[in-house]
Amino acid sequence: MNRALPLPKYHQIYLLLREQLADGSLGEALPGEVSLAARFGVARITVRKALEQLAAEGMVQRTPGRGTVVRRPPGAARGAAGAAPRPLSGLLENLVAHGLATRVRVLECGQVAASEAVAQVLRLQPGASVHKAVRVRSTREGPLSLITTFVPAALAAGIHRRALARAPLLVLLERAGVRIGHAQQAISARLADDRSATALDVAVGSALLAVNRLVHDDAGRPVQWLQGLYRPDRYEYRMDLSRVGDIDARVWVGHEPPAPTPPRTARGALS
Repeated sequence: MNRALPLPKYHQIYLLLREQLADGSLGEALPGEVSLAARFGVARITVRKALEQLAAEGMVQRTPGRGTVVRRPPGAARGAAGAAPRPLSGLLENLVAHGLATRVRVLECGQVAASEAVAQVLRLQPGASVHKAVRVRSTREGPLSLITTFVPAALAAGIHRRALARAPLLVLLERAGVRIGHAQQAISARLADDRSATALDVAVGSALLAVNRLVHDDAGRPVQWLQGLYRPDRYEYRMDLSRVGDIDARVWVGHEPPAPTPPRTARGALS
């Protein structure tokens, strides 16, 4: 627990227990309220409120006199050793490499005036026209990501709601004649606000994986600014690391694992 966080104590405990439930470290039953209260240094009623929230979400079952046990989704897929299925790994583009189909729901799609922050990133004048799209991408388990993109209006002729629901934005840009060059990406963490919590079906204050990606064309001009929020229980990012440099000053350098050519039926999984 971090008492400096602007979150109620019970909600911090709820987030920690939910993470441990997801990775299986709590086993089939949770410690009692008294034990958890001592562990977190809080009152028993605070722990009880966190457990009630987990029970309301169907993650645990509370029985008076018998304690709290973990609830498994009916028919949940499990490995040969009984382990829970692992989260998706790699960039969102690599979902197709695992044969995973996703569906898209377009929340916003249209021209807006660029804010100062968006204009600076896309090298435009503040107030210039840009195309803004907001989409929720989901798997069979439910919402995976909330993606917001900004594209200069001059490049957005073929970007509309129906097209975004059927094809990745980068594919639409390439169809419009944009030659994609390289991208810069930063990954951090963020707490869910009311909007992202509703879109991703999580509680307000839940931890999310935040991805910012700036895509350039082959001439180095910015063509897409992407802000993505991902549920960490359904998505994880992996990299291969290798050591480079002289023996006295070696450092770890990351390499994203390459994705195979996506099958035609799964191209919609790109973003």
